[in-house]
Amino acid sequence: MTRLIVVRLLFGALTLWAVSLVVFAATQALPGDAAQLILGRDATPERLAVLREQLNLGEPVAVQYLHWLQGIAQGDLGTSFSNRQPVADYLAAPVRSSLTLMGLSALVATPIALAVGAFSALRRDRAFDHSSSMGTLIVASIPEFVVGILLILLLGPGGLDLFPSVYAREGGPDQWILPVLTLALAVAPPIVRMMRATMIEVLESEYVQQARLKGMSERLVLWRHAAPNAIGPVAQVVALQLAWLAGGVVAIEYLFNFPGVGKVLMDAIENRDVPLIQAVVLLIAGIYILVNLVADVIGLAANPKVRVANR
Repeated sequence: MTRLIVVRLLFGALTLWAVSLVVFAATQALPGDAAQLILGRDATPERLAVLREQLNLGEPVAVQYLHWLQGIAQGDLGTSFSNRQPVADYLAAPVRSSLTLMGLSALVATPIALAVGAFSALRRDRAFDHSSSMGTLIVASIPEFVVGILLILLLGPGGLDLFPSVYAREGGPDQWILPVLTLALAVAPPIVRMMRATMIEVLESEYVQQARLKGMSERLVLWRHAAPNAIGPVAQVVALQLAWLAGGVVAIEYLFNFPGVGKVLMDAIENRDVPLIQAVVLLIAGIYILVNLVADVIGLAANPKVRVANR
């Protein structure tokens, strides 16, 4: 399995390099002069010329890309055009906020989705099973930002007025609830449906039937034989859903004015802040690739053929 993990790591590095090429090419296509954006409209031609030379703007695009890539390898993400701060320093607080938001969403969504999926399998073809299947299908078919808007209308100031609809610096912990709930609802349906399908398959397996014939209680059969064998395949889906959070958080943070990387990215696009755009997109891609790698490792570890082959 170690060889497979190394291969996945190499593919992940190759994918990240391809993403860096696309991101750099896309940001180079943005209109405007980077030196003019930094110095403003009142800059003299002499100052513009000096800054263009410092930024290597006169070099061929390939050379500029290599300079940029070399800076990333050394931990230098450049300087933001809009606030004149090093990008790495500027992104530190938004990254912490986004990771906290994603972590809270995962903590809320994962156990509830697993429990609902398992209970639906145990109540197969009954009212709860039909209701959960229909509910998850409806939620999964609605874009996450629409779910967020519906929650604002229902639970925000325009509805029951239980939680604030936008994030404010002077606000309390309750302003985290709607963004967390929106992301949790976005990632939960696939986990519920996968857990239900896997649990049904395990409950119909021969070893579970034999355990029942030996006289084991249904609770013991469920926790000792069914749940451990159902969790493996579902864990990969959980990891993939967490990877989705890295990109899905962008629209939700912008909707709730949450101070994370998503809002930073939207503001950077509006201000044509190229170094900030490049850094945030690469960061999101890196998180996505890393979590997908974890999902692959979990999938390999849960595969009996791989485990047997390594003995």
